[in-house]
Amino acid sequence: MAEIRNVELELHRFRGRLLAAAAFVLLCFSLVLARLVWLQVVRHDELALQAEANRIAVVPVVPNRGLIVDRHGVVLATNYSAYTLEVTPRAAAQLDALVEALAGVVEVTPRDVRRFRRLREEMKGAESLPLRSRLSDAEVARFLAQRYRFPGVEIKARLFRQYPLGETGSHLLGYIGRINAAEKAAMEDWAEERAANYRGTEYIGKLGLEQRYEAELHGVAGFEEVETSAGGRAVRRLSSQPPTPGDKLVLSIDVRLQGLVEQMFGERRGALVALDPRNGEVLAFVSKPTFDPNLFVDGIDVESWRELNESIEKPLLNRALRGTYPPGSTFKPFMALAALNSGKRNAAQTVNDAGTFQFGNHVFRSHGDTGLGAVDMHRSIVLSSNVYYYSLASEMGVDLMHEQLSPFGFGRPTGVDLDNEVSGVLPSTEWKRQRFKRPEQQKWYAGETISLGIGQGYNNFTMLQLASATATLVNGGQRFQPRLVREVEDAVTHARRPVAREDLPPLALKPEHVEVIRRALHAVTLEGTATRVFAGAPYASGGKTGTAQAVGIRQNEKYNAAKLEEHQRDHSLYIAAAPIDAPTVVLAVIVENAGFGAEAAAPIARRVFDYLLLGQAPSEQDLAAVRQGRAAAPIGTPRRAEDLPLPGIPGAVEAAVVPAAPAPRASLDGARIVQRGPVPERMR
Repeated sequence: MAEIRNVELELHRFRGRLLAAAAFVLLCFSLVLARLVWLQVVRHDELALQAEANRIAVVPVVPNRGLIVDRHGVVLATNYSAYTLEVTPRAAAQLDALVEALAGVVEVTPRDVRRFRRLREEMKGAESLPLRSRLSDAEVARFLAQRYRFPGVEIKARLFRQYPLGETGSHLLGYIGRINAAEKAAMEDWAEERAANYRGTEYIGKLGLEQRYEAELHGVAGFEEVETSAGGRAVRRLSSQPPTPGDKLVLSIDVRLQGLVEQMFGERRGALVALDPRNGEVLAFVSKPTFDPNLFVDGIDVESWRELNESIEKPLLNRALRGTYPPGSTFKPFMALAALNSGKRNAAQTVNDAGTFQFGNHVFRSHGDTGLGAVDMHRSIVLSSNVYYYSLASEMGVDLMHEQLSPFGFGRPTGVDLDNEVSGVLPSTEWKRQRFKRPEQQKWYAGETISLGIGQGYNNFTMLQLASATATLVNGGQRFQPRLVREVEDAVTHARRPVAREDLPPLALKPEHVEVIRRALHAVTLEGTATRVFAGAPYASGGKTGTAQAVGIRQNEKYNAAKLEEHQRDHSLYIAAAPIDAPTVVLAVIVENAGFGAEAAAPIARRVFDYLLLGQAPSEQDLAAVRQGRAAAPIGTPRRAEDLPLPGIPGAVEAAVVPAAPAPRASLDGARIVQRGPVPERMR
C-alpha cells in the first residue's frame, strides 16, 4: 500500500510538473503569438514601410538649372555635365599622401589642392568635396581600373554651370557656388517642400540674377528608387521620377550692346545703364572692371580670389547697382525742373554768372572761373552754369530740393530685379539728423546747401537711379520700374509669362515745364558742351555732361589733374535720351577719374545711340579711340550692328542657342547609396 501511495504521489507530482511545463510553454507560445499579432497586424504597415526602406534607397536627382538668354536668344548661362573626383573627409585626412598616390592615375595640380583645402574649411560637414573637376574619359577609365587602391575616393557625375561669354555681363548675371554652412542653416527654416527640393543639390545662386531668380532657375528635383544590398550597394533601379528643369530667363539686355560698351570702357572703371523709357526694360547694364563668373562655379582658388578681392580696381563691385557717385552737372536739369515745379523760378528769369558765387565768407567757383554773363534757364543747362545753380540751391533750401527731387527716385532704390541695391543719398535736414551721432554734426548749415545745386556735396546716386530719373523726366513724369528680365519661359510647356512689376503712379509734371528742359537738353548736343561728340548725328538727341569731384579742392586752390593721382581725378558723366521728341532709349554713364563729361562719357553714349537707332557699331579704330578717351565723333567706317561679333567669341556672329545638358546619372555598378528612406509624399 505504501508503495502504491508513493507511486501515486510521484504521478501526481509528475502531472503537476507536466501541467506547469505545459502552462509555461502555452504562456510562451501566447507571448510569441501576441508579439506576432502586434508586429504582423497592429504594426504591419509601419514595419513593412521600414523593411521596404531598408531594401530601397531613394536617391534625389538634381534638376537641370534654367538657361539665361538675352533678348535675341543668345545664351548667357547654360549647363554641361562632367565627371569629378570626389574625396570624403576620412580620405582627406592624409591629403598629401593621397595626392601623391593619385599622381600616376589622375593629374592633381597644386591649384586643385589649394582649392580643395579652401572648400574643406568652408564646407565643414560635407559628405564629399571635389578634388578634381571635369575629368576626361581616359582619366575616368584609369581611375576606375585602380579604384580599389583609393578608399573614400569616388568618381561622380555632376552638372556644371557655364557662362559662355566669360566676363561679359558678369555683374548682372552673378554666379552660382557651393551651398555653405550659413546657407544650409538658413535652409532649416524653409518649408518642408522647398527644403526637400534641395536634397542632393550642392549649388545655389550667389549673386546677380542667379541669386534673385533662384526659385525659377533651380527647377524641381526628381528621384530614383534603387534596390540595395545589405552593404548599401546598388543592385537595380526600381522606379524613377525625372526632375523638372528650371525655367529659362529671357532678359531685356542686348548682349552685343553690353559687350560693345564694355569694350569701349577698356581698362577704365565706371558704369553705364541704358533703359527703354517706354517700359523700363534695361538694354545694357555695365559695370567695369568685370570678372569671370566661371571662376566661382566649383570654388575659386586662393590666388584668383585674392586678386579679385584685394585689387584697387574693385572688380567685384557692381558699380551700376551699388556704386554711388556725385552726379555733378547732370543734376542741373532736375534742379531746373524742381525750380519750375516749386515756382522758385521761371524759365525766362536770368542770373548774372560772373564765374563765382559769394556765400558768407566762402567763394564758390565755376570751372575755370569763367563767367558766362546773364543766363536764363535754357542757357544755364546748355552752357552748364554753376553760378545759376549755386544761387538756385540757396533760394530753394535743402528740404525743398529733397521734396521736389525725391519722387524722381533719387536717394531710394529703384526696385530693379537684383538684390542688394543701394539707396544712395539725397540729403535733407532729417537725413543728417539720423546719419550723424554728435549734435554739432547733425545740424544742417546753410553753406552745405550751395554745392548741392551742382550735384556735389552729400549728393550720391547710382547710374541706375540717374538713368531711371532721366527716363521719368523725358517721359513727362511717367515712371516705370527698371527690369532686367523680360519673360520667364516654362521649362515644360515653353509658355512665356512676363515678369510682374510694380505700377508706379506718374508724377504731376506740367508739359510746358518738361518741354523747357527737353529743349535745353537737345541744345546741349547742338550748341553746348556735347556739340563735338554729336556732330553729324542723323537723329536728334538730348543730354547733359557732368564733371564730378572725386576729392575736395581747397578754396584757394585750382583743380589740376596732372598733379593728382589717377584715382583722385574728376569723374566724367553723361545722361542722354534719344530721339529727343519720343525717346526710345535713355542712359546714364560714368567713367571714373576721366575728366570732363564730353571727353570720356559722352562719346560712349553717342555710340550706344548709333548702335540702337542706326544699327551701326564702331570700327576697331573708333573703339580704340573711345577707349583712350580721345574720340569726339565717329572715326572710320562703322560696321553694321548685326556684324558685331559676340563678346568673348572671336568671329561668332549668329546667336547659336546652346542646348540644355542632360542631368547626369551616376552608374549603379558598385555605387554606394547613402540616402535611405521611403519615397517622400510629394514624389509619390
